[in-house]
Amino acid sequence: MNLRKRRETIVVVFIMTLIVLFAFAISANGETIRMISMKQAGWTPEEYDQIIQEFKNQNPDVDVELTLVGYDALHDKLITSISSSNPAYDVVLVDDIWVPQFAAAGWLMDVTDKITDNMKEEVYDKAWQIVAYNGREWGLPWLLDQKYLFYNAKLLKEAGIKEPPTTWEELAEQAKIIKEKGIVEYPIIWSWAQIEALICDWVTLLEGNNGDFFTMDNKPAFNSIRGVETLSWMKQTIDNGITNPASLAADEEEVRRIFSQGKAVFALNWVYMYDLLNDPDESNIVDQAKMSLVPVFAAAQESGIKSATITGSMGFAVTNKSPHKELAYKLVEFMTSKDIQTRYADHITPMWKPVMQQNEIIEKHPVIFPIFDKQFPYCYARPKVPYYTEVSKILQTSLQNALVGKVSVQEALDNAAKEVKEIQSRW
Repeated sequence: MNLRKRRETIVVVFIMTLIVLFAFAISANGETIRMISMKQAGWTPEEYDQIIQEFKNQNPDVDVELTLVGYDALHDKLITSISSSNPAYDVVLVDDIWVPQFAAAGWLMDVTDKITDNMKEEVYDKAWQIVAYNGREWGLPWLLDQKYLFYNAKLLKEAGIKEPPTTWEELAEQAKIIKEKGIVEYPIIWSWAQIEALICDWVTLLEGNNGDFFTMDNKPAFNSIRGVETLSWMKQTIDNGITNPASLAADEEEVRRIFSQGKAVFALNWVYMYDLLNDPDESNIVDQAKMSLVPVFAAAQESGIKSATITGSMGFAVTNKSPHKELAYKLVEFMTSKDIQTRYADHITPMWKPVMQQNEIIEKHPVIFPIFDKQFPYCYARPKVPYYTEVSKILQTSLQNALVGKVSVQEALDNAAKEVKEIQSRW
């Protein structure tokens, strides 16, 4: 072999070696974590960018690609993107009502053994129900939310009422007084459109009546006496003219809009409403809105039940077929850590009890965090079954049929129970 050919051979070998080394470096050190989350609640896009950059600073060979979508699009997008053998995302934001469906399908990584005793002790007990299914944990809690009773303190005072109600019967009586005095035509506004929001309000009221959605072995219980009483009370508030008829087509945003115009005195809604009620660009009742524990029915109160509400919380999970499971879980741990949740608490409620007990945190959020701490022990989850979405759609229709008077309350609930049993027979 002449000198020229030897040089050419050496150059080719050198280039091929560089290519192999470069490819190895990419595969070993250039992992990309793909994450999908929600854009209308929780952290802002700017906060996400800052948090992801902090994670990348600690893990310089890792990139994170974030996709943000609206809540209404999130469930279906997850179904199509994580059900394949090659999921489009490694980290996903999941609503607590989706966890059973996704876990039962094998789409989520079981992280039970990664949760330490210290985490169990320092994270709110009720927070674990967000990511729990079948005795296991399928992610870590992140966005803690629940419904609260909002009331207009100024209008309540005008009616001569000193304190907000602690029972639903008391709330109805106060609403009647307010209406009779001409202060507000319809004192109560609800999100009773034929959507999931209706189920949230109904379950809140059902739990506050010491009722059950399902029995312990998941048989329908909502058509029993407590369920009938609860739905009958809901319809009665419409018939008596204390509930705004617009409730039957309203979602949570419409509730916020009507309440912020001073056209309602009472409303159930998520925590996001409070800041907007005190924003002059969004509200006509700045400094008038207050929050209190969600009432229960008098009989339940007499039995020792102080309050009852519904969780609307979410958590981060790792897809089970992600090629980067451990690194993806590391990102989830980072985002839900005490440090991150302390420094980025403006748009989320931290899941850590020690964080919520810090004076500087309480001083910065003097209304929302203290009321959260009082309400969260009385927060209930919707049924943790993999077919919940189907059950919800059935009940949305049945509840609406009863509220508008198409069928009797008992008939509506019995029809729903029959349809739910048919779904259960296929599982």
